[in-house]
Amino acid sequence: MKLKSPEDIAQMRRAGLLLWQAHQVAAKMIATGTLTADIDRAVEETLIAGGGIPLFKGVPGKVPFPAATCISLNEEVVHGIPSQRTLREGDLVSLDIGVRLNGWCADAAVTYGVGEIGTEKRRLLRVTEECLARAIAALRPGVRWSKIALKMQKLAEGEGFSVVEELVGHAIGREMWEPPQVPNFFTRKMPDFKLRPGLVLAIEPMVNLGSKEVVLRPDHWTVATRDGKPSAHFEHTVALTEDGPMVLTCGPDGEGWGMG
Repeated sequence: MKLKSPEDIAQMRRAGLLLWQAHQVAAKMIATGTLTADIDRAVEETLIAGGGIPLFKGVPGKVPFPAATCISLNEEVVHGIPSQRTLREGDLVSLDIGVRLNGWCADAAVTYGVGEIGTEKRRLLRVTEECLARAIAALRPGVRWSKIALKMQKLAEGEGFSVVEELVGHAIGREMWEPPQVPNFFTRKMPDFKLRPGLVLAIEPMVNLGSKEVVLRPDHWTVATRDGKPSAHFEHTVALTEDGPMVLTCGPDGEGWGMG
């Protein structure tokens, strides 16, 4: 567990603000007929213009991830690859972006509806965002992460949804993925940990309308629900300070999803 100094956290906030800018550029493009590849191109250009390095592009795997943005539609949970697909009325579109700026990383995700998405999809978005908001609000020194994870799980399952268990959040700093792993559900399979000032976490509940079961698509990256029902994903990079939680990937005036 790598704890960050106030100076480190200030540097990560700069990375978070650049990431926020990229998310705002992408958000303005969420409309029927938009190519997901065009969203990705705009995000990459924004990050590079701000002096950042897109963190997802080139991540190794069976094939390197080919884009700056993970763009996942409907039943796709995470790691969707931008392409010539167009957004359609009623789609859910999840945008997950990571950046390194001056050696420090930031990571954030949000799910939007395209046009009219219907009652159940709206409820899915609301509940998933509320899971993130409640997790952030519960961050306090000395609290065990498992208690916060259980709060998220109970909220989602109490609404009739399920929490993805094959994927988890993570600590973050000079590297995108640092230990410990940060599950969105209660589990004894992963080591629990106590929150301490200086810990910076990428908290990212992933909630499904149907079953929690997921599958990996043949492109070696896209993770989708096994039952084909929609999924939502909300994420912020959050530092725990002596004064409580500080969201590093919100807007300059503290605006953003999952902010309570």
